[in-house]
Amino acid sequence: MNTRRSFVKKSFAGLVAGSLVSFPETSGAGTLKEKKEDTFKLAMAGYSFVNFKLDESIEMMKKTNVHYLCIKDFHLPYKSTAEEIAAFHAKLKAADITGYAVGPIYTKTHEDIDNAFDYAKRVGVNLIVGIPNHEDLKYVEQKVKEYDIRYAIHNHGPEDKLYPNATSVYNFVKDLDPRVGLCFDMGHNRRDNQDSVADLGKYAKRIFDIHLKNVSGATKDGKTCELGRGIIDIPAFVKMLRKVKYSGSCALEYEKDMKDPLAGIAESVGYFRGVCDVV
Repeated sequence: MNTRRSFVKKSFAGLVAGSLVSFPETSGAGTLKEKKEDTFKLAMAGYSFVNFKLDESIEMMKKTNVHYLCIKDFHLPYKSTAEEIAAFHAKLKAADITGYAVGPIYTKTHEDIDNAFDYAKRVGVNLIVGIPNHEDLKYVEQKVKEYDIRYAIHNHGPEDKLYPNATSVYNFVKDLDPRVGLCFDMGHNRRDNQDSVADLGKYAKRIFDIHLKNVSGATKDGKTCELGRGIIDIPAFVKMLRKVKYSGSCALEYEKDMKDPLAGIAESVGYFRGVCDVV
């Protein structure tokens, strides 16, 4: 990136991030220092596109320059044939998008869990985001060992009787196979009045995926909002991502204006990239 382009990008990032972040120091030549590439990737959680067909979802990802997708079954049904799966991946590849995981998948029985692992294997991903019953966790561990596919349990906030926050998930998985971990929904975690920055630091070794979002309040009534407008300190979160050397995906899950989400997705993507550029 040339000096002028770098300066414009980082100046815009500073405007987006506002007073929360500051510019990096300049080198002796007066140019802004380039940061090392981050180990984590920006992605999209498929649920953000629940009201859109795959082609429409791909167009939104192209417009916001996001290249990784956690696949939901409404875009690729569980019973898809090998030919349908191949066509799905070909469509993503043509748009320079990679499907890196499947889910979230809710399971109530061992058969449901079997089907989830079979689906992930056929789709060709090595990560399932899931919500199993507590009594089925040992069976999940068994399937993880059988398939060598990681399994990340998703927390859903104060309404969730199974896994309201990151600590609740960790306490269930800490003694299981290390390939059983967390899909850390930082927004729902905050809605349960937890510190999402601190929890990222505590549980990083077992966090395989992150649902990137911000919320309006640390209560059950807190709502998803644009990434830069909520109560979670996103610059501090990015600093923690780097501190723990997180190498998974940060999948933006945008649950506001879900029938017309592009503006909010674009703002959130721009804000996140801006923060990453200047902190």
